Amino acid sequence: MSTPPITLIRNLDWLVAWDVAASAHVYMRGADLAFAGDSIVHAGPGFTGVATTTIDGAGLMASPGFVNVHAHPSSEPGNKGVLEELGSPALGQSSLYEYMPIFRLEPEAAEAATQVAIWELLKSGVTTFCDLSGARDGWADQIAATGIRAVLCPMFRAAGWSTSNGHSVEYNWDEAAGERGLAQALEVIDAAARHPSGRLGGMMGPSQIDTCGAGLLRESLAEARKRGIPTQLHAAQSIVEFNEITRRHGKTPIEWLDANELLGPDMIVGHGIFLNDHPQLHWPHADDFGRLARSGAQVAHCPTVFARRGIALNTLGRYVEAGIVCGIGTDTFPHNYLDELRLAAYAARIVSGNFRAARTDQVFDAATIGGARMIRRPDLGRLAAGAKADFFLAETGHPAMRPLRDPLRSLIYSAGDRAVRDVYVAGVQVVRDGTVPGIDIEAAHARLQAAQDRSLGSTATRDWARRDVDTMSPRVYRLSER
Repeated sequence: MSTPPITLIRNLDWLVAWDVAASAHVYMRGADLAFAGDSIVHAGPGFTGVATTTIDGAGLMASPGFVNVHAHPSSEPGNKGVLEELGSPALGQSSLYEYMPIFRLEPEAAEAATQVAIWELLKSGVTTFCDLSGARDGWADQIAATGIRAVLCPMFRAAGWSTSNGHSVEYNWDEAAGERGLAQALEVIDAAARHPSGRLGGMMGPSQIDTCGAGLLRESLAEARKRGIPTQLHAAQSIVEFNEITRRHGKTPIEWLDANELLGPDMIVGHGIFLNDHPQLHWPHADDFGRLARSGAQVAHCPTVFARRGIALNTLGRYVEAGIVCGIGTDTFPHNYLDELRLAAYAARIVSGNFRAARTDQVFDAATIGGARMIRRPDLGRLAAGAKADFFLAETGHPAMRPLRDPLRSLIYSAGDRAVRDVYVAGVQVVRDGTVPGIDIEAAHARLQAAQDRSLGSTATRDWARRDVDTMSPRVYRLSER
């Protein structure tokens, strides 16, 4: 077989390379990055091979692409302008139970919403993401067409929730629906693994700890283990959920998972915020943090969606230093990953009152090698020979990056996605000079706007108090009639 042509990015200002001996990212100056086909063949100084294409790396930093471990792209973009300041005071300040079901987009809008989310992800340096959505026809092909690498995590559950008064949550159980959802999820996951793009994988996704019984969770975990894939479960994500699980079982959510042999290296805990020692709880007679650390379970940390409600993980640095593998996700809109990284650091420092509570290297590691480990892809999240050619190029000369002493600090804390110029996935350029050729973003936004208008126009028919959207989520200022 013929050798794939080599593309060389020569003499980069900065390269965030992987030091194999140290098992850590390192900075390099004036280094080269070369790739052939979908894999990196050289990451470091002095490439001596023959390149078919050479790109001048002056004025650029090459970084491993980010691995986003938790996103809901088929629905969250439709909540923009509605949920930023909305929660239920009597339901732990969450918007999960009273509002999100009311504003949900119609299923036909999923493709447009997903395209908008992926456009935002790619432009902020994400090359792989976990898509926690409901299964739908054409899902895999739609994702693959954008050029991103993805892990499909079809969600299913045995109960739905609702509120009839704004201060209590009712659960409507249908165990058969849970089993059907699991069967459908397995079909999606198996098909994703066979997808001709070679960029799709699968993850098991029972939706929430309070909407799935122990039997369904055990069955899901067993099927995931057969396939060598992880399971992700929303757990310890709200005060309502914490109280519901302790009411049902007399155990915290973490204790209950552990007691049912569900808490371990095969489990990704979506959010994992409300442990018994969280400052917003009073449940001193447990050791959730210790159990979590000893179990080998992992945590998907999504700071923005909770910061909007006055909630934060306690804290990212604390989890990482205890040996808990953490990744970072964009649970909500916008799907701007660099914004999440900055907030992950700041939120930890605010909660702890300690500026050392989440270092930049801990945040960046969670976004790269941490996420890659969680999805069992050691060939992602690092720039080294043999790894996949998933990376982005940021402009070191961008005004928001200057003056430049430390490129990742400048990128995460100052420039954000404005400095991301080009993105490559499996050696294919999917962002070019800040544009995403694989997504017609204007058309996607038009479809999403129309879908949001339809959804918001009928909220009163779904709300327990028959409120319209302007009553539930008033605009920042009234709309003048003049």
